[in-house]
Amino acid sequence: SLAVSPAAGPADERVETRVAGLSPGQPVTLRAVAADDRGCLFQSCAHYRADSRGELHLGTDASHGGDYTGVEPMGLFWSLAPAGMEKPYQRLVPRSTGAPMKVEVFVHQGHSPPGAMPGPVVAKAEVQRLFTAPGVRRIRLKEGVVRGSLFLPPGDGPFPGVIDMYGDEGGLIEFRSSLLATHGFAALSLPYFDFEDLPRVMKELKLEYFEEAARFLQRHPKVKGPGVGVIGTGKGAELALSMITFLPEVVAAVSISGCSSNTVADLRYGEMTLPGLRFDMNKVTVSDTGVFDIFEALDDPTNPANSPCVIPIEKAEGHFLLVVGEDDRMWKSSLYAELAIRRLRQHGKENFELLSYPGAGHRIDPPSTPFCQVAMDRVLGVPVLGGGESKAHAQAQEHSWGKIQEFLHLHLG
Repeated sequence: SLAVSPAAGPADERVETRVAGLSPGQPVTLRAVAADDRGCLFQSCAHYRADSRGELHLGTDASHGGDYTGVEPMGLFWSLAPAGMEKPYQRLVPRSTGAPMKVEVFVHQGHSPPGAMPGPVVAKAEVQRLFTAPGVRRIRLKEGVVRGSLFLPPGDGPFPGVIDMYGDEGGLIEFRSSLLATHGFAALSLPYFDFEDLPRVMKELKLEYFEEAARFLQRHPKVKGPGVGVIGTGKGAELALSMITFLPEVVAAVSISGCSSNTVADLRYGEMTLPGLRFDMNKVTVSDTGVFDIFEALDDPTNPANSPCVIPIEKAEGHFLLVVGEDDRMWKSSLYAELAIRRLRQHGKENFELLSYPGAGHRIDPPSTPFCQVAMDRVLGVPVLGGGESKAHAQAQEHSWGKIQEFLHLHLG
């Protein structure tokens, strides 16, 4: 028999997986299978041996092979990757947060390597991973120029308010916002291009758009004042740094794998313009397997010629949490965090915390989000190296998620 509990629970929380009724020392392969919103199949597998009682517990027993090794209670979840017949380099992230993600877990006889035909099924179970807790409300937003989705926790509130942004993939990405609402935050998932009537491409950005979003959230009757927080990944992280620098409404910023300078698109605010650092495509390398490495391609922010692009974060009154993976291959986020900290210290400021994770890659998402070392880039249409090693990255996701919530609660009440 196979028991995975809870059978339905929040997508960012651990499950407990136990197998019973095997013969002592029996070799088995545990396999997980899930499909995304478009029907693309993802799977993972790991090799175990039953103990002397014919039992297995993924919380204490080690995997000896497959997609990961060692004691990893959530290994089957974070190692999910596109199945053999699917296009490689796809991410398993929910496009809609209303329906749970269903993951089927199988116990197969014997040890079968990843990609091979597994042995006969001896037990199976289904798990539902919920991105929206019961009672969380999702409100689609068309407020002035601002677009997006506001997720409100159950109850009367008021709740700490957080704006949530992703990177240059564009569009509306809601799963982190809905999980934040599950943890008691009023979370506004904010797209800034390639959504509804927003610009199709990221040519130039106006900070007034983000200011309007911050004011909307700050004034919402369910939101605690006086200030709001912002969390961003990649380009979204750098926008978070600009928001806390220039907008008094923003008092706490979480920058995940961000740059301390403005990049790609010029950022305008009234009369001021922060030009964007550019990517030099001549510095991109392509592997034999066709994977693009853009690590060296961004203009050097330490070059004096690029000083107009630097975000003057020392002007910020609020607090910073900088989260970086030391093996980020998308760009040099460890260096950029170092530059940000140096700049703050030069101005006598200690209003920051740094979480730096060895072996973690670029996109540090909530826990158990499947690790994706290489992902298709929506803009370039090619596979781009994000870096990282699966186990270290999974640990970084788990640890940082708790720290991010602590930081936001501390500075937003």
